[in-house]
Amino acid sequence: MRQFKIIVEKHPDGYVAYPLGLKGIVIGEGDTYEEALADVKSAIGFHIETFGMDSFEEESPVLEAFVAETGVVV
Repeated sequence: MRQFKIIVEKHPDGYVAYPLGLKGIVIGEGDTYEEALADVKSAIGFHIETFGMDSFEEESPVLEAFVAETGVVV
């Protein structure tokens, strides 16, 4: 069993979820938060099954993840 930090974004048309600490692109989506998490969990399993231990970014594991917001003049 391996734990992953998952980013979940809420968009007007649903949710998008993606893990931190994996090489490549792994995305889940759903109409609800729970559906997006279930979809990304399945996608993570498939990704690791397909690419094996080379899937992991071992050299710099994500210890914490933060969401911040700032304004920029454009």
